[in-house]
Amino acid sequence: MAGRLAALLNRRMLICIFTGFASGLPLYLLLNLVPAWLKTEGLSLRAIGAFALIQFPYTWKFLWAPLLDRWGILPWLGRRRSWMLVSQVGLVAAIAWLGQLSPAEHLPVVVALTATLAFLSATQDIALDAFRREILPDEELGLGNAIHVNAYRIAGLVPGSLSLILADHLPWSQVFAITAAFMLPGLLMTLKVAEPAAATGAPRTLRDAVVEPFREFFSRHGVRSALLVLAFLFFYKLGDSLCTALATPFYLDMGYSKTEIGIIAKNAGLWPMVIGGILGGIWMIRLGINRALWLFGVVQIVTILGFVWMAWLGPAESSAGRLAVLATVIAGEAIGAGLGTTAFVAFMARTTHPAYTATQLALFTSLMAVPRTFINATAGWLVESMGWYTFFWLCFFLAIPGMLLLLKVAPWQEDGKAISPAG
Repeated sequence: MAGRLAALLNRRMLICIFTGFASGLPLYLLLNLVPAWLKTEGLSLRAIGAFALIQFPYTWKFLWAPLLDRWGILPWLGRRRSWMLVSQVGLVAAIAWLGQLSPAEHLPVVVALTATLAFLSATQDIALDAFRREILPDEELGLGNAIHVNAYRIAGLVPGSLSLILADHLPWSQVFAITAAFMLPGLLMTLKVAEPAAATGAPRTLRDAVVEPFREFFSRHGVRSALLVLAFLFFYKLGDSLCTALATPFYLDMGYSKTEIGIIAKNAGLWPMVIGGILGGIWMIRLGINRALWLFGVVQIVTILGFVWMAWLGPAESSAGRLAVLATVIAGEAIGAGLGTTAFVAFMARTTHPAYTATQLALFTSLMAVPRTFINATAGWLVESMGWYTFFWLCFFLAIPGMLLLLKVAPWQEDGKAISPAG
């Protein structure tokens, strides 16, 4: 127990809070704030759903990740920190600028700027993921990634809660400027931390940075097993990701105001998410990553049924009752998605080779982002075609293949790769 507490309180865990918050805020801005902004500006659900396509950099970031493995653009900061800083400065500027535009009048510019924001966010993720993997010893992967994921999701409360509340009282230009300011703590963290020792050994050539990460991964696992791992990375979060693709428009369709969504829907999941995520990271010390993927994955699937229930109920007549339903569903989703993501990110980090951290993690997280980007882009069309109730049942069944692949990629009985307590 003392070893676990020591792992929880060390400086690396504090850094994971900052990496998670900086990584999560721009993504949740694209997932939560931008759809709400577009809906209030009069765009259709189909158009809002199609906006998921601007997140394509998250699915293709492995293409330029070798550049981050090979070179640093600000040599005095090192490879990881220089890319972190440049992308974070760009994100602050892009988020603030976005609020100055009107989607109705400047739609092409809005599309281009949100795509740029996604590119900068994906680039920041490449650097932050590699940085985090290189500062965490293997025995702290579960807990460190649990803290990162929780901070990542807490960051979603800014664009998904605070910003929505402010949008009822302030113009969108001020809302986006305030949201951009929340990127500054991550930027300051980048300036304060030291470059990881593991980051000093860059690939000797660009060819090595491009080819070797893929060659090493397929030779280590074998082609068949490697393809199963990649398929698992695609399917494990598919149902959960699609389920929440249009969460904010769904709540609006159920009759909730932006303030209710900001206060009740988002904050109802905060403490269950934080407590569940931290406990999940500690449980992984005993369970190991494989068993955590099984147990947390089951919770992740079951909580999708909360959305089925809410869609079946429809807009409730009683004000107290409707808020209780919303709070229950969002708390369940926060626990399920938080636990599932915690184990999933730890699995991806464990699967990388230390010499090719940025590129391999970029490949893995790109596959994780494919459902969110391309499949989620169809969410608006699916909802308008089949309705919310049938849509959420579809999400439930799409979550099953990822669980079945665990039989091959992370068997329950294999404990050899479990995380052991530090010290």
